[in-house]
Amino acid sequence: MFPTAPDTAPSGRVPAARRHAGPLPGARAGALRAALLRAAPALTAYLAVRLTSLLLLTLWAHRQHHGVWPILATQWDAAWYLGIADHGYAHELGTRYDANNLAFFPLYPLLVKAVAAVTPGTRATTGLCLAVAASLVAAWGVYAVGAHLHDRRTGVLLATLWAALPVGLVQWMGYTESLFTACAAWALYAVLTGRWLWAAGLAVAAGLTRPTGVAVAAAVTVPALLSLRRGFSGRPLAAALLAPLGWCGYVGWVGLRLHRWDGYFAVQRLWHNEWDGGLETLRRMRQLLMYDSTPELFLVLVTATLLASAALFALSLWDRQPLPLLVFSGVLLLIVLGSGGVYFPRARFLLPAFPLLLPLARHLLRASPRYRVLMLGAAVAAGAYFSAYMALVWPSAP
Repeated sequence: MFPTAPDTAPSGRVPAARRHAGPLPGARAGALRAALLRAAPALTAYLAVRLTSLLLLTLWAHRQHHGVWPILATQWDAAWYLGIADHGYAHELGTRYDANNLAFFPLYPLLVKAVAAVTPGTRATTGLCLAVAASLVAAWGVYAVGAHLHDRRTGVLLATLWAALPVGLVQWMGYTESLFTACAAWALYAVLTGRWLWAAGLAVAAGLTRPTGVAVAAAVTVPALLSLRRGFSGRPLAAALLAPLGWCGYVGWVGLRLHRWDGYFAVQRLWHNEWDGGLETLRRMRQLLMYDSTPELFLVLVTATLLASAALFALSLWDRQPLPLLVFSGVLLLIVLGSGGVYFPRARFLLPAFPLLLPLARHLLRASPRYRVLMLGAAVAAGAYFSAYMALVWPSAP
């Protein structure tokens, strides 16, 4: 995905033996190292924010006599993914609510199982290490998109804001958000730089990671099809056709496994996840903001996140963000806001929507250094607090 320079002779001409062989492995490695060095400030800032949050969580958990590792590696959705890695998927639909593991997409548990087979430690440790590694790849991708669209400072700030999100702790849990964001960010970068087949492959991976992978597929397919108006090209057409295959493949496989065409959607109904156009979202917001005299703090945070995300999408439209970013954020918002399912995890579902943070990053860069430091400090402190609150006080899943 990184540009490389061809091998050249002393005269500056490309040797005949190399003209059609592509970049040398050394050139690819050199380009990768150079790209990593450019991203180093963003990755350093990302690590600083996440370690600050982890430190607060550790101190808070110690006071409550909780262990940090089980919280990060073995609880809630992490337990479901570890169960899939250990025992595979269910063979029947069943009738119990919130009990069928076919609702969880396969790429992450398959990676956990494969990597754990060749490394020491438990599968829970492997899953957590994979999530942390994926979060770094995701932060790099977030930086790459921001730097490509604007400049390096924007990329660094965008990665920092993504790290400081109020539910950012999920990035370092045995969940799929980090892996999904890594696939989404680099797929968007690939589209923006015209690497259509890379974009399609990453969209397939995203579609095998989370149900919202359809948003990444749309962000690849729509621009690819529109690019054909400028003239036919095989790679955009191939990308448009390939991008949805990950999501469609898993949904189709679930249907075959359960012997019904709507098998996956039947599973989602057992998890109370149906699309109602936003009626349930509006009902919960109305209840929390107008009638509940003692609302749960975490639910207030979720509501604020949903409202802020909608406002940031409007700003993204106003700023005329590139079409791939708008399609990705828009479809993701449509899925999350239009869901009739459970309300409390929706802030987490929007964690991959990093393009929504671009208007904030650009605003902070135009502000005075003192204001920028104050706002970033407040964001990091609030993110660390709410992340620890989510893990230690909120009684349900993040």
